[in-house]
Amino acid sequence: MSQPCYDMRDPRFLDCAVLYTPLEQIVSGCKWTEGPVWFADHGCLLFSDIPNERIMRWTPGQGASVFREPSNFANGHTRDLQGRLVSCEHGGRRVTRTEADGSLTVLADSWGGKRLNSPNDVVVKSDGSIWFTDPTYGILSDYEGYRADPEQEAHHVFRIDPASGALAPVVSDFVQPNGLCFSPDESLLYIAESGSSHDASVPSVIRRFRVTDAGLSGGEVFATIDNGLPDGMRCDTNGNLWSSAEDGIHIFAPDGTLLGKILVPERVANLTFGGPRRNRLFITATTSVYLVYTAATGAQRP
Repeated sequence: MSQPCYDMRDPRFLDCAVLYTPLEQIVSGCKWTEGPVWFADHGCLLFSDIPNERIMRWTPGQGASVFREPSNFANGHTRDLQGRLVSCEHGGRRVTRTEADGSLTVLADSWGGKRLNSPNDVVVKSDGSIWFTDPTYGILSDYEGYRADPEQEAHHVFRIDPASGALAPVVSDFVQPNGLCFSPDESLLYIAESGSSHDASVPSVIRRFRVTDAGLSGGEVFATIDNGLPDGMRCDTNGNLWSSAEDGIHIFAPDGTLLGKILVPERVANLTFGGPRRNRLFITATTSVYLVYTAATGAQRP
């Protein structure tokens, strides 16, 4: 346990962070941690250790154990409206749902007669629709999946219709779409552009889209990450956006102002709020998972 270094840029940061609370390393020894999702009904956190091809479970007082191995190089996770685990698999180039009996249902693995690239991150809207990003990270090498040539002509953000199960792209102009997050009222969708991971000319930005019955509109730059690139993201109940970055967590107000940072000693890939009052921030960062208490409360998501 160590004292985190807080970088406050705006007084509103005090509504987000507790400046004296320690940063706790609760899991170590992984290769690349990702996809944290909190199961309040079971009091545990699930997260991916992608190169080791396993999904891990962390329970307070018990520590870490293997939830599923092999995981088919699972990356991002969320829960649907029935509380079932929804996962993005690099290895299978698909999105799956874990049923109550442990079996897997494939929700999406192709579009237009061609295999998906490598689904990365996923969120569920209150109408039951499933939204996920499909960059190529899982097919660029054999480290986080299986090396392969992409079949899709673009790197889409997809939506799965809750009634029909039909898959359709909603955004197609990203270099590498990554993390995504709805605002608390679901009127906005934030999507991370992480193409700078392999092309320095791509800006490390988070774009903001307006959500309507007809689809998405807008897509302007909401915020720029000044250290590294954006990956996983979450909102708190005040609409502040918490984004992963090279140096930790960057917190942005709804107007795009950088309120401050929670600096973490490893590169952060993703984050989620959890605990009984959703004021514990779980951070997946390279080889470890960290925990820090916050002044903010995570927006309720499935």
